Amino acid sequence: MIRDRKDPPEPSEERDCPESGQQRRQRKEHESSNHDEALEETFPASDPVSPFVPAKAPD
Repeated sequence: MIRDRKDPPEPSEERDCPESGQQRRQRKEHESSNHDEALEETFPASDPVSPFVPAKAPD
């Protein structure tokens, strides 16, 4: 199961483990990269409307 950073820790996990400055920078860069990628994947925010061409009426 993939867990988010904000999810509460498992009972077996260490709860008070401070991150170093380097770890924090790496985490922030990774989060920023993920955010940028998600933003790029949603561009354009609304796709243009597809023209509807009705079929010919049957004879």
